[in-house]
Amino acid sequence: MNIAISNSTNFEDYEILIRKKGVNNYSSYCPQLNLMLTGTEHEQVVLLMQNKIKEHIESFKNS
Repeated sequence: MNIAISNSTNFEDYEILIRKKGVNNYSSYCPQLNLMLTGTEHEQVVLLMQNKIKEHIESFKNS
């Protein structure tokens, strides 16, 4: 199975899905990047993923 990573430069094209598992255990997933990040707070995992998406978009603008 081939996973396609988005090459869109529009931030709005990327989804951030949040999951809470127990106390202080959160994860965020971006299907367009096929990337999951974990953390201890909801806001933390959202910000981490937003930063990863921005880095991904910037990599296209700089190449």
